[in-house]
Amino acid sequence: MTRIRRGYIARRRRTKMRLFASSFRGAHSRLTRTIIQQKIRALVSAHRDRDRKKRDFRRLWITRINAVIRGAGASYIYSRLIHNLYKGQLLLNRKILAQIAISNRNCLYMISNEIIK
Repeated sequence: MTRIRRGYIARRRRTKMRLFASSFRGAHSRLTRTIIQQKIRALVSAHRDRDRKKRDFRRLWITRINAVIRGAGASYIYSRLIHNLYKGQLLLNRKILAQIAISNRNCLYMISNEIIK
């Protein structure tokens, strides 16, 4: 019986997976079954951490704003600042406030003083 040559489709699929896993270390970049498992794990982590990143940045901005506000006066805190911002209908999000807090503290102090009045 003569030898049958297989098609190239399966090999092409495996090559595509190997290219995805080329940066992995050890067997995770060489063995097909392990590559598949690592690929699934990597994609799950990437999907989870895209949402996680948004949470982490929001926490960072809140921490920065709170640190600067408390430095101005111990009686004034972050939650009261945000409450007064909404009450005064000032449309400044936390990202912008954090950038102002880092670059120009006096500007943030002026904003908070205007809100208090």
